[in-house]
Amino acid sequence: MKIICIGNYPPRKCGIATFTENLVKSINTAAVDHDIEVIVEVIAMNDLNQIYNYPDIVKLSINDSNPDDYLKAAEYINKSNADLCLFQHEYGIYGGNSGLLILSLLRRIKIPIVSTLHTVLQHPTFHQKEVLKKIAGYSEKIVIMNAMAIPFLTDVFGIAKSKIAIIEHGVPDFSKVDKKNLQKPSSWNNRRVILTFGLLGRSKGIETVIKALPSVVEKHPDVLYTVLGKTHPHVVKYAGEEYRESLEALTAELGLENNVEFLNQYVSEEELTNHLLASDIYVTPYLNKAQITSGTLCYAVGGGSAVVSTPYWHAEALLAEGRGRLFDFEDHQELTNILDELLDDPNELERLKQRAYAYGLKIAWPRIGFEYISTFQLAIENFKTITTFWRPFNVKIPEFNISHLDRLTDSTGIIQHANGCVADFKTGYCVDDNARALIVCLIAYKKTNDPKYFLLIHRYLAYLMLLQNPDGSFKNYLTYWRKMVEEVGSDDAFGRAVWGLGALIRLSPCDSMFHVAMELFYKSTTQFSKLSYARGYANCIFGLYHYIRRFPDQENYIRMLTGLANKLVEKFQNHRKEGWDWFESTLTYDNGLLPAAMYLAYKYSENPKYLEVADLSRVFLEKRCMINEQLTVVGNKKWWFKNYEMSDYAQQPIDAMAMIIMYDCAYRTSRKTEYVEKLKICFQWFYGRNDLNLPLYDAQTFGCNDGLEELEVNRNQGAESIIAYLMSWLIAEPYINGFGQR
Repeated sequence: MKIICIGNYPPRKCGIATFTENLVKSINTAAVDHDIEVIVEVIAMNDLNQIYNYPDIVKLSINDSNPDDYLKAAEYINKSNADLCLFQHEYGIYGGNSGLLILSLLRRIKIPIVSTLHTVLQHPTFHQKEVLKKIAGYSEKIVIMNAMAIPFLTDVFGIAKSKIAIIEHGVPDFSKVDKKNLQKPSSWNNRRVILTFGLLGRSKGIETVIKALPSVVEKHPDVLYTVLGKTHPHVVKYAGEEYRESLEALTAELGLENNVEFLNQYVSEEELTNHLLASDIYVTPYLNKAQITSGTLCYAVGGGSAVVSTPYWHAEALLAEGRGRLFDFEDHQELTNILDELLDDPNELERLKQRAYAYGLKIAWPRIGFEYISTFQLAIENFKTITTFWRPFNVKIPEFNISHLDRLTDSTGIIQHANGCVADFKTGYCVDDNARALIVCLIAYKKTNDPKYFLLIHRYLAYLMLLQNPDGSFKNYLTYWRKMVEEVGSDDAFGRAVWGLGALIRLSPCDSMFHVAMELFYKSTTQFSKLSYARGYANCIFGLYHYIRRFPDQENYIRMLTGLANKLVEKFQNHRKEGWDWFESTLTYDNGLLPAAMYLAYKYSENPKYLEVADLSRVFLEKRCMINEQLTVVGNKKWWFKNYEMSDYAQQPIDAMAMIIMYDCAYRTSRKTEYVEKLKICFQWFYGRNDLNLPLYDAQTFGCNDGLEELEVNRNQGAESIIAYLMSWLIAEPYINGFGQR
């Protein structure tokens, strides 16, 4: 059995590195003890562009902030003939928001994955929750070290209980340590030592112990409190040694210089063992209950320390049944009482040590290594071979929900932008969004006949009526205080208004609205000759398409549609060059609408030139955006000019929607099922089948995030995004649940 382990590794100095090294050694030891052939290789994580002199077991390293390194590592694993990947997960050791870059590696691995979770949060952020859900989805087994994490994983993250295995944090086999030859600091001679060990940071709560000491020292002047460990490197990066210095200042303020020492060093496991066995009491005074695993606590228990701790989750579980004592968070007086009691009663102190030591023998590393091997064997046995580019993408499509659309809409119309999920009234309103929201509600009303859509249809129509000029053109923007800021809007805004009005003519919920739409639509047709941009033509073609569906015998409107289609063809011919089958010299936004409009034009005219342009431009767009069985839309950070570099970020929902519309139109023109499959792939972009592997749809708010940035999801949820998602849902759902005709 060949295992590749991903995680931090010595000489990098951190708890995960030490854990990974010990786990790998324990697996090798257990394999020898049980006559199982095991080979382990390590892929190590480098932080902050550091380079480490790794031992030979490390075959590859990943710079945590370099996306390409993750892809190279996935390729290495797939070519390694390994049987399983053992993955160490902690949010802070991988790049991107909440470590999301690791997902690009995990999803490409074609062997089973067993993931050890070092942190499980009860109240995760969006990124933390979605990253861990994806990791669980890619993993055959999830290993946790504390059973208290199970309800968090099942209830908060939606992970099946059957996927979870409990394997405790291993500790050295202290029964094999020669206690007669312990080496301890000279400062500990003739002292009773209270020890805290680990990387320093404000969450450690060490000030609570220092505040508890004056009364303890008064009764027990030989007590020495030792704080062993360096400041966490991330803390040093952003705050320097501020926390350590504050502890030293507090020590001086309380006159405890002779009873508190700070050993600012990173110790080896052998040195830590010496310190633990030589100390009298071990204290973990953490401030936060939400710590599911503590390696230092496990070592203290395993070494037979008398442990006193705050009641964070791991401490509550590990110190149960008399294996230690608990005191409340930041309650230095309660800690004082416990320390006094233990120092006054050597017999009770010894009883705590014996109970802890006995339990530690049950979680010694060789036993833990064998439990991991057993888990590996089960994962390999249950694993189904992956033959696609990466792991299958399965997601349950949520119900259609307009809660967020409704929240963004007031008595005037829909607000353009949001801060998070909260409407940003300062940004006002635009025709673009109100016209598209109108289309969404019209389709939803037709589908459900729910009266709640009637009010919204009325509101968005009223906005279009307000913003139309007497000559039929449209202003676009209106401030929240209902002030006009322009005389005439863009071709895009005009075309979207025409599209919305055409849809209302076709799908109007009442006769009165139908006549208003007819009046506004008729006035707008006088402006078609003034359009000059491709998306203006395309959007108007959609509006005319809907109008003609209602009135198929009005030749004048068919001529308008074909006239606009001819202008799109002309643009295509003018810009087409070798390897560039497109309507413009750049690929920008809403790209899929241009081929889609040509498919609609062909449907009504059967002009073969329209179909040829539609197919050529679609194929061109596919070569850029449909790569490796997923959608990667053109990012608006830097549009794509032929022969120039472009950006994949920021990717926006409007572009995914345009691709879905394109495949919908292509299918309805040709009935080729390949377009249905591609449409589904594009729709899955909203749920995480994308370059960040994270969803745009927010199941908490029922909103849609604004886009994919390079290292995170843009968490703002504006009007365009939720409209794009809802429109995509309405188009895709009939294909997913059967080829229903709309």
